[in-house]
Amino acid sequence: MSKPFRTAVVIGRFQPVHQGHVALFTRAAHLAERVAVVVGSAGRPRNVRDPFTAAERRRMITAAWEGAGLKAELLVASVRDWTYNDQRWAAGVQSAVATVHVPAGDGTGAPAQIALVGHEKDATTAYLKMFPQWRFEAVANVEGLSATHIRDYLLDEEPAGSADPATARRGRLMMIEASVPRSTWDFLNGFLSSPHYRGLADEFAFLRNYRRQFAGLKYPPIFVTVDAVTVQSGHVLLVQRDQAPGAGLWALPGGFVEQEETLLDACLRELREETRLKVPLPVLKGSVRAQRAFDHPQRSLRGRTITHAYLIALADGPLPEVRRGSDARSARWVPLSEALEMTEQMFEDHYDILEHFVGQV
Repeated sequence: MSKPFRTAVVIGRFQPVHQGHVALFTRAAHLAERVAVVVGSAGRPRNVRDPFTAAERRRMITAAWEGAGLKAELLVASVRDWTYNDQRWAAGVQSAVATVHVPAGDGTGAPAQIALVGHEKDATTAYLKMFPQWRFEAVANVEGLSATHIRDYLLDEEPAGSADPATARRGRLMMIEASVPRSTWDFLNGFLSSPHYRGLADEFAFLRNYRRQFAGLKYPPIFVTVDAVTVQSGHVLLVQRDQAPGAGLWALPGGFVEQEETLLDACLRELREETRLKVPLPVLKGSVRAQRAFDHPQRSLRGRTITHAYLIALADGPLPEVRRGSDARSARWVPLSEALEMTEQMFEDHYDILEHFVGQV
């Protein structure tokens, strides 16, 4: 019996693969000869929201597929995030699917040949509406399953409100085991003993304690920060973070705005504090070429944070001396060609901010 579609598409972050994802895979394999699983948030550094690399998630998907004994051809593709450009992200998904979809022999490439398999649960699945050219096939959400809860259970070593944290911890791990395929549990069990896990668990604890400062407030705070995109002679000035969150990652110099300063003054203060950049303040102010607010609600794991970034384009010539200052492990001028390859090493959305301004230099 032939299947109604030539290709079925499943899109997700799969952080990690759980039984709800297996339900999507199963439906997709029932509908189509080949299934394209598109893995989002590829090329990002590990953090508590995205703890697993695209390659690790690919292995989890393949193992779960084989464990379920699904009878369709599986193809796994990865796409990067475009935090401030949904259309570029959609184009990435379309390109990934186009590489695996083989239209019918009539050459029409009719949209009905492709099914988009998913379940609509909240704002996080709004992306399903971005592909009207594909036939949407809904799958009911598996009650109680959430990758967010699985990640929290995995990384939280001190469950709140428990008189016996060790027992609570074992109980949470048992809930994870019951919520994921056996192959995923085997992967996660091994991950618990990896150096990546230790760093993520420490960061989870830091962020949990950080957010506790504001627990119970009627209106959680909205933080205001600034970032400096300083370029000269085909280079950009970056700092390596020395503290959580994101210790060891590269970032644009910046930080929080103080009570008695303007956004620009805060930006230039942070730039000079973190890099000891030997350029006079009037020259820096005169070199500002553009600015923009970056306000994605999930851009920072610390909480709702809106940053104002400034493009500072210095005149071409020898690169001014820099050295690390406060809150920085190191500071250096990085060739733009190298910086634009650092997607897995950049903090929060700083790669997106840099990419935005590079086109204006």
